[in-house]
Amino acid sequence: MRITQIQGLRALAAILVTVFHARLIPGGFIGVDIFYVISGYLITGLILREIENTGTLNLKTFYQRRIKRLLPTSVFVLFVTAIFAWILFPPITRGSLGRDLFAAAAYISNYLFAWWQNDYQNLNATPSPFIHYWSLAVEEQFYLVWPLFILFLARYGKKVIFAGIAITTLASLLLSIYLTQVAPIWAFYSLPTRAWELGFGALLLFIPETKKKIRILPWLGFFGIAFSSLNFNEHTAFPGKNALLPVLATVALIASIKYWPPLFNDLSNARLSQWLGAISYPLYLWHWPTLVLPSSALGRPLRFYERFLCILLTIILAHLTSKFVEEPFRHKNLSTRTVYKGAAITTAVSLVAGVVIALSASSIITTRGDISYQFDLVTVVQKPDVYSDGCHVNYGETKSGHCTYGNKNSPKTIVLYGDSHAAQWFPTLEELANERGFKLISLTKSACSAVDAKRPDQGAFKMAHCTKWRQNSIARIAKIKPMAVITSSFQYFTPAKSNVSRQQWWRDGQRKLLNDLKGSTDHLIYISDTPRPLRDIPNCLASRNSSVCDSTERSRVSVIAGFEVIDPTPWLCSSYCPAIIDGIVAYRDASHISVKMSLRLLPKIEQALIAKGLFA
Repeated sequence: MRITQIQGLRALAAILVTVFHARLIPGGFIGVDIFYVISGYLITGLILREIENTGTLNLKTFYQRRIKRLLPTSVFVLFVTAIFAWILFPPITRGSLGRDLFAAAAYISNYLFAWWQNDYQNLNATPSPFIHYWSLAVEEQFYLVWPLFILFLARYGKKVIFAGIAITTLASLLLSIYLTQVAPIWAFYSLPTRAWELGFGALLLFIPETKKKIRILPWLGFFGIAFSSLNFNEHTAFPGKNALLPVLATVALIASIKYWPPLFNDLSNARLSQWLGAISYPLYLWHWPTLVLPSSALGRPLRFYERFLCILLTIILAHLTSKFVEEPFRHKNLSTRTVYKGAAITTAVSLVAGVVIALSASSIITTRGDISYQFDLVTVVQKPDVYSDGCHVNYGETKSGHCTYGNKNSPKTIVLYGDSHAAQWFPTLEELANERGFKLISLTKSACSAVDAKRPDQGAFKMAHCTKWRQNSIARIAKIKPMAVITSSFQYFTPAKSNVSRQQWWRDGQRKLLNDLKGSTDHLIYISDTPRPLRDIPNCLASRNSSVCDSTERSRVSVIAGFEVIDPTPWLCSSYCPAIIDGIVAYRDASHISVKMSLRLLPKIEQALIAKGLFA
């Protein structure tokens, strides 16, 4: 029997996720958690009722129903998305496009996306159109193992079923809390760290009816979801303990369905809510590609009215898909053999399609414009050697290795210290170290500025790790006492919540850096931040007229007194900041200058350092 209020909750969950990705509600990603609680409740209830009525569970029929319910719609959306992405995306992106299609088709996209470090809460400028399939993979994995688990427990009675679910749920919750702190990407995507959300839904079935007659429960659930949606954001550590609020809020709403106030019942039973709930599955599948593909085709973020139009298109596509794909296949009378054979064939075709798309990729960029240039993307996006030799510290690490370059026996030492915007100058300084015969020590870490300004945790970035790395690096510099410390920082980080202005926050951080390094070196040199691209430059050059890519903005020199300042902006900008300078692609992505551009600027850096008195 269909519970209309749950259909309303499905509609709410789908809309929350959609408006989150349309950048209209900061915490709308909790819609996925609402889905998980609903799924745990409904699927476990279905399993338990069949075991109670028949004494067992027909696994073949159970999996057959799940395949008919999920696979046709997901494969249809997958193929349509792949076709449009193949047409709209530049050939240089087809390698990752095919790879992501393969991952989604293999039902393990959640683990592969975690392995490839796709941060769902902090997606980059050219995100995968298939990344939202991670949550579907989690559910599919749950549907695979959960009935087997329940069937095993059912041998020993209902109390053992409850105990098994409760213990599993608690273990999953504790693992989620732990991994959210130490490995947030894996915590976000993994079934073991998400199973507790489905487990909470399952445990609802064991709550006595007398315990549900608490009139305030629906309101607690409503306010819990409202608070999470409006106050959580991409900086919120998730899932872990923060996910408890939307999960418990959903549990409260489902548990108290019979006692909802008239307002809640009217809203959930309204024709619009029921319709959106009925199409919530294709709505979820369509919302992300409908937002990503237009943005990628335009080469820029969508404007407000464009995002609104994309939401309308999502709803239309979801309705049509539900009417002509989801419902017909769901209710079609097919033999078990046909269902499993169809699933195997469509999966195989999807996997092959992913491989074919990946093989159609090309790394050659041929620009369009007044002057035509040709580049190899592999060379353009190459990172400085400190990344490949393990000397650029990554998330979670707090100490740099013994990374020494140039003349290792020289009494003259220069330290490069900072984040990736310091590391982008490594190729120049290494070449200079070889030519000038000094020792170069690299101390750089991803997303961890040398400027001692506090930032909120975000995805894999943890401020505690950054602080510890800074302390270790400062102590090492004090011990080395180098001839010079050269530092640089990305200056557009999001500050921690504070009463001071952003400008003051940055200045205070620089003052701490200055005080920490005083007495450690005779030359404390700050290379101010490079111009800031508004697009991913290689992708832009591969897909549109090169003049469109000349939209990079100058970075204001924001350095306090006490540092010896070098401003690279005049070397990269004239009346505007071009994407290509003297036949060289200036930026390897949407943030950093390319290795070739760094090396091209070597004479400029050398003259600037001579002017500071470093070399005779």
